[in-house]
Parts: sequence; structure tokens; C-alpha cells
Amino acid sequence: MAVVIRLTRKGRTKLPFYRVVAADKRRARDGRFLEVLGTYDPLNDAVGAKLKMDRINEWIGKGAQVTPVVRDLIRNAAAAEATSEA
Repeated sequence: MAVVIRLTRKGRTKLPFYRVVAADKRRARDGRFLEVLGTYDPLNDAVGAKLKMDRINEWIGKGAQVTPVVRDLIRNAAAAEATSEA
């Protein structure tokens, strides 16, 4: 089973909200998934993405592929965490 870490859309018309999920690559975008790994709200810049980095790293260690959008979210979350610690 090929696992991919990607976004699935929630919310309503003109008010998108996304979940970061681990899912089988063959499933539909909003179909069944294996685990919720975080959330992303593009309309709320203050909150942005809330990610479970330990679970994401575990899935990547098991061979899961990360989509380009989720890869950018992970980078931004890591950069925000690094600046908040400094």
C-alpha cells in the first residue's frame, strides 16, 4: 500500500479548511484516510497549520510520500518553531 501525506478539504463554499492526513494513494482526495496528522486554515494566518510532527515523521520513516503543499507547510511550521524558540 502506497501511503501519501496530503490535504483533504473540509469547510464550506468560499471558506476552506483542510486536514493533513495520511491516506492510501489510490483513494479519493476527500475519501477514507488512515490518520489525521494536523489541520491547515488558509484564511487564518495567525494560526496557519497545526501539525503533529512526531506522527508525520513516523509516517515518513515508514515510507510515506509527502505532497509539495504539505512539504511547504512542514517547512513553514519548522521555521516558525525555530524562531519562537530563539
